[in-house]
Amino acid sequence: MLFDELRIRELTLRNRIVVSPMCQYSSEDGFANDWHLVHLGSRAVGGASLVFTEATAVSAEGRISPQDLGIYKDDHIEQLSRITRFLREQGSIPGIQLAHAGRKGSTLRPWEGNGAIPESKGGWKPVAPSAVPFSETYPNPTALDENGIRGVVKSFANAAHRALEAGFQVIEIHSAHGYLLHEFLSPISNKRTDSYGGSLENRCRLLCEVVTAVRGIWPAGYPLFVRISATDWIEGGWDVDQSVELAKKIGPLGVDLIDCSSGGIAPGAKIPIKAGYQVPFAREIRYETKIMTGAVGLITSANQADTILREENADIVLLAREFLRQPYWPLQTARDLGFAVPWPVQYLRAAPDGTPTREPVRPPEGMDALAEHDANLK
Repeated sequence: MLFDELRIRELTLRNRIVVSPMCQYSSEDGFANDWHLVHLGSRAVGGASLVFTEATAVSAEGRISPQDLGIYKDDHIEQLSRITRFLREQGSIPGIQLAHAGRKGSTLRPWEGNGAIPESKGGWKPVAPSAVPFSETYPNPTALDENGIRGVVKSFANAAHRALEAGFQVIEIHSAHGYLLHEFLSPISNKRTDSYGGSLENRCRLLCEVVTAVRGIWPAGYPLFVRISATDWIEGGWDVDQSVELAKKIGPLGVDLIDCSSGGIAPGAKIPIKAGYQVPFAREIRYETKIMTGAVGLITSANQADTILREENADIVLLAREFLRQPYWPLQTARDLGFAVPWPVQYLRAAPDGTPTREPVRPPEGMDALAEHDANLK
């Protein structure tokens, strides 16, 4: 099943292998650059069916660090378009993860330390459902009022419009890992007493509004994913039962697949990390809701990935660290499993005997043609 096609709305994934969003912290003012082209493009050359950008901020204050990728102004579209064209040329579907960091924003990128960046050094005042910081070293956020919440929804909608202009074909809304939309879901971080806090219905409200706004922009023929943390791994926090109920709410709003991760809402969570430790969440949500799911987290081997699909635990597998180690993982995995998948003609001298070739699949020329193509799917 790993190399079976998968039809989602009007798109067909050539296999079930997806490049998970991986923050690169290598942008300036949100702009994509050559690093992003090579990072994402090499995974498409390697045979992944769907290649996601890193968490891409829908507003400047929605970045994790000042070096995050962004899609909060029209000027970002041109460089992103260059990347989506290349991904399509390799036969991969370009996807973008839209994100808002919430109270985990205005922080250092990992190799520069941990915690807040002061405003005097380019930081900003982050926002959150409640004025509760992630930890003692993180910034103190401002609680969003209802006008601010409406602004967040509008930022996601505007980002979806730009994503379409840039040539992306799949959107994933990031509602995991302790970032803003997850912060609203979890009682650990959401202490509100208005219509966005308290009950499960209220805590799910913002994500439902974002999904509705994005789906209203996104063509009917293009898929919409949502990444969630299926559990906080903290007693009294968000858990898999609530995740099932959330999936039942957002599925009818136009969500095609739930990408099942976990954790990130607060430091100190006891997470039983091992190979495939999050796969049971994808299985349960898939079984209980009949919505497609993606499994992610320490998936590294061909047999492990193939077994996840054959046992119907998920519909796709998303890999992150293993793709950092092996950009051409799908090509190697196909050989290990005995599948003859096409290789790029430029790499045939290293391919096994009898390997079929993959000529570049070029999209329509120019943004006008791309816009016409996308409009036909609405």
